[in-house]
Amino acid sequence: MRLAALISGGKDSALALHRILEKGMEVKYLVTMIPLRDDSWMFHYPNIHLTDLFAEAAGIPLIKAQTSGEKEKELEDLKNVLSTLNVDGVISGAVASSYQKNRIERICNELGIRSITPIWHEDPIKLMKELISLKFDVIIVGVYAYGFNREWLGRHIDPKTLNDLIELNRRYNISIVGEGGEYETFVLYAPFFKRRIRIIEAETVWRNSNGYLSIKRAALA
Repeated sequence: MRLAALISGGKDSALALHRILEKGMEVKYLVTMIPLRDDSWMFHYPNIHLTDLFAEAAGIPLIKAQTSGEKEKELEDLKNVLSTLNVDGVISGAVASSYQKNRIERICNELGIRSITPIWHEDPIKLMKELISLKFDVIIVGVYAYGFNREWLGRHIDPKTLNDLIELNRRYNISIVGEGGEYETFVLYAPFFKRRIRIIEAETVWRNSNGYLSIKRAALA
């Protein structure tokens, strides 16, 4: 099968891609949708420009396209991009969001290709432990839920961070993997990377009770 992988630069899409590559399947393209506003229903927004470095580190061609970010219209934007690719299936990092999974499946059905969700409905704690054991280097770049503060921005996903996320889940019922949009991540290193991404300059943007780490400059180390 020739596959395309939807990537945002975040941990879930990266882990899903890793699972497929480990099976020896051919991933011809990475696909990134760039929202024209910061409240897309479907697509990751913080530091989306860094997917160029992600793709270069992975050694897989990147296809980028803009999307309105408007509900349902952004699905047509994704469909238009996928329709131009000569692939048999699309990989996504959906874990528990039926909203995301169902809409991608609908697009794939219309195009006559497969929707592949390698980490769908897996235990969140086990997924996080897998990331840590495989030595993914993942940082938190956005926090949007009660219980987080600005000190979370830039934190690496490690055993201490996981324990703190489990505690936030116990106290406030946040998703441990951030599937409800509670937090966003960016991958600096994955097992399939040929080089590591290094942050050169970043700025914390904080408004009221949420914010994000704006990475101004980064390079491959």
